Amino acid sequence: MAGLSRSAPSAPKLKVRARKDGAAIALDDADKRLMNVLQSGFPLVPEPYAVMAGEAGLKLAETLERTNRLLENRIIREITPIFDTRALGYSSMLVAAKVDAENPQRPAGVVSAHPGVSHNYLRNHDFNLWFTIATPPDSKLGLEETLNRLMDEAGAESIRMLPTLTLFKINMNLEMAGGTDALSRTVEAVPPREIEAQPYDDFDIAVIKALQGPMAAVPRPYDAAAEDVGVSVEKLLAHLEGMKQRHLLRRVAAILFHRRAGFSANGMGVWKVPEEEILTTGRRMASFRGVSHCYQRPTYEDWPYSVFTMAHGRSKEECDAVLDSIAEDSGMGPEDRATLYSSTEYKKVRLRYFTDDYRLWEEAHAA
Repeated sequence: MAGLSRSAPSAPKLKVRARKDGAAIALDDADKRLMNVLQSGFPLVPEPYAVMAGEAGLKLAETLERTNRLLENRIIREITPIFDTRALGYSSMLVAAKVDAENPQRPAGVVSAHPGVSHNYLRNHDFNLWFTIATPPDSKLGLEETLNRLMDEAGAESIRMLPTLTLFKINMNLEMAGGTDALSRTVEAVPPREIEAQPYDDFDIAVIKALQGPMAAVPRPYDAAAEDVGVSVEKLLAHLEGMKQRHLLRRVAAILFHRRAGFSANGMGVWKVPEEEILTTGRRMASFRGVSHCYQRPTYEDWPYSVFTMAHGRSKEECDAVLDSIAEDSGMGPEDRATLYSSTEYKKVRLRYFTDDYRLWEEAHAA
């Protein structure tokens, strides 16, 4: 594997996609209310849309019509269960790679071809390709050897491995109705989450296989999965509640196409936080409404940033406002922080679990 660079990186100039409205299309107030409800998580009941219609102040038929329109217009990416990668025993990490700045598309394509890569972005830094990768518990190569072969094929000059040390928040729930002030406010204190592997059985796997991927926007969306695994809808829903208690299932929710929903910018704010303050400061940073992800990650000689916060906004200025609010709240100065913006999104998908794709990739890349 290419080694870690020890020289201080210089940032190449990359165009940040921060158009005033991005690729957004017009949404009315009812759309925005509904999208807030859909992102907050589906109730585990036989007819969840009837419940969410009441929360959004809409009739059931209108709720289903609007949801399907938002899906067809690619404002909502998909409605899906969100399972916990670590709890299922998958090994995962964030990786920052230094690849050819003149032709990043080829290495980005190599990276995106791995089935365990869910996010892959070009960012405005000398380490310019940032991606998340996961390998299953039965992987013969394991995460580090998979990464080794992937980076060799991509021709990466050097990398940083940035696994999660503490998970403070992961909740990709964009505030559709409120403005910059809403995104810049704290809303809750967020405790660190359990990220160790949890026990599960063959029935859990069958449920995951039956449910993962896009769910249809129909009055009874859980019926098909219940039929697949051979149980009643009531038994399936009770089992899903148990999976939430065991940390295997985080929630069921709508995932948006950020730019088409009006959020044209995302900034990865990274922070130099003293070791003894990481738990307190990380929890506080995670509490901001405009932050979707917050983690503690390892530091290196040339990478002193221990806490990562992902901010989303309708413009670069709105992202900056969220991160500036965090800096002010935490007493952080310019020398304590940096912001990396994405210029190209190469891949963004939900991971699929317990599929043959990982085995096939390893067979194709056998030594």
